[in-house]
Amino acid sequence: MDFIKKHYEKVLLGLVLLGLAVAMVFLPFKIQSERQKLDELRVNLTHPKVKPLTNIDLTLAKVSLQRVAQPILVDFSTTNKLFNPVPWQKAADGHLIKLEDRNIGPKAVAVTKSLPLYLTLTLDQVTTAVDGSPKYVVGVQKDNAPTAAGRNKKQTYCKVGDKNDVFALREIKGPPEDPSQLILILNDTGDTAVLTKDQPFRRIDGYTADLAYKPENKIWPARRVGNAISFNNEEYNIVAITRNEVVLSAKSNQKKWTVTYNASPAS
Repeated sequence: MDFIKKHYEKVLLGLVLLGLAVAMVFLPFKIQSERQKLDELRVNLTHPKVKPLTNIDLTLAKVSLQRVAQPILVDFSTTNKLFNPVPWQKAADGHLIKLEDRNIGPKAVAVTKSLPLYLTLTLDQVTTAVDGSPKYVVGVQKDNAPTAAGRNKKQTYCKVGDKNDVFALREIKGPPEDPSQLILILNDTGDTAVLTKDQPFRRIDGYTADLAYKPENKIWPARRVGNAISFNNEEYNIVAITRNEVVLSAKSNQKKWTVTYNASPAS
């Protein structure tokens, strides 16, 4: 104890020096540890780990996009009459007609009747030529001819191999002087037509149509392609007629309308 009392300064200094020596030994390790922590902190800040996104509910966004893609349309012509009052017109019989497309103009035309137009070929007679060979009298009737004279029945004489503006006689069946059949080839289509004395050949070549326009009490019977009709202060050409439809073309602007058979005019 006397030694410590006499030399306690030296003991204390030795302990301090020992502590400093230990600190000097561990200081590089401490510096390395702190540097490593700083590097990890820098990496985490500059390259953070991002967690993958989970399934996101985009229902609201999709509904909003769909709503934007379908603009709201306000009808100020057909349903709203405040800004678009509907005019009316007095018909020929005195009743009032609402001036709408279906009640006035081409859409108000009705096809009340439709009849087919035939090309008819008949074996009318068998005669004998000067040289003694048989000749065949074939009747030709064109209901669809553009002129009334062209619609009358005409007879033509022909032998096997002859050709006219309607057909060519290709062959006969049975005895030449009393054939059971005549085989014809039609010029316009190349189709075969078979004639017998009792059975003519018929083919639909077009149609006529009866038209009516109720707002003006107008009726046009047996109209054909190329005929003109006039109504609602406009003239129209009939450019096509089928079994179920009639096509009208306005002379003023060539705009076309299709009228369906059995369509009744609006009142």
